[in-house]
Amino acid sequence: MSPFNRRDYLKWVASAAVTAPVSGALWAQTTWPSKPVNLIVPFPAGGGTDAFARPLSAQFSKLAGQQLVIDNKGGGGGTVGAGVAARAAPDGYNFFMGAVHHAIAPAVYPKLSYDIEKDFVPLLLVARVPQVLVVNPKKVTAPDFKAFLETVKKNPGKFNYGSAGSGTSHHLAGELFKQQTGTFITHIPYRGAGPALQDLIAGNVDVMFDGLGSSAAHIKGGRIQALMVAGRKRNPAFPDVPCALELGLPDYDVTTWYGIWAPKEMPVDLQTKATELFRKACLTPENKQVWAGQGAEFSDLAGAMFAGFLKLEINKWSKVVKAAGGVQID
Repeated sequence: MSPFNRRDYLKWVASAAVTAPVSGALWAQTTWPSKPVNLIVPFPAGGGTDAFARPLSAQFSKLAGQQLVIDNKGGGGGTVGAGVAARAAPDGYNFFMGAVHHAIAPAVYPKLSYDIEKDFVPLLLVARVPQVLVVNPKKVTAPDFKAFLETVKKNPGKFNYGSAGSGTSHHLAGELFKQQTGTFITHIPYRGAGPALQDLIAGNVDVMFDGLGSSAAHIKGGRIQALMVAGRKRNPAFPDVPCALELGLPDYDVTTWYGIWAPKEMPVDLQTKATELFRKACLTPENKQVWAGQGAEFSDLAGAMFAGFLKLEINKWSKVVKAAGGVQID
């Protein structure tokens, strides 16, 4: 080998040694995802989280060219599935779709198998939707909220309400309602909003404080009746349903929200790519229509902004739980 060729060869070896890792990293980025992606939903199928996870999955799968597989793992007010997600590999193929319940859980469960702030990377807040007071019209025959309130006050303990489980937003929304109205309605916890909602439709429970997203189709179908939307404004999807403010409950402001997390230690490049892909899936025309139909809005809080929002929610619900004298986990 001539000196000239040898020199060129050594330069090529040095260059390859330096650039090979970078090329490998770039290759890994451009080919993600190269297989189906798992999204753990910590509630049974049919609940509020599912109402957003499934259309999100459909659009994500189209954009990514790989299936986003919904893995429902219910139980413990969403904490069982969260624990499983916290232990999943941070390889870009495992994600977790949590909800407001996971900001409540630290104040309710004394021993969680995970820490929502330390064991996950917050990627994106995908939907916010107000809570709605819904009843089975065959069990609760009140024509409007005022009549319902009068009936409940005159009959303490006669009516019951279903929830996604003790310590969930459905449960605490009911407790907050009871505190602010001086009423008593018996709490019936379920293993997720889906089963509770089905029992409401079937007439096995009377009332539910549900996220508007999971109740919307059933309200429109006449299977359940909406009497009040939480918060200070009516929802565009249901303009005829009065809000809490106009019904004399200005402080009854309960919002259900849903977000995407990844297990901690997921590489930053994959966090960025995944966040953008989830954002694009939320903003497709198809999902804009789904969100609007369920009375939801896309907040677009990502990364550190989502983490800050989560911290505020944890503090808020901790105060609510303390004011209620704690929550008994069934």
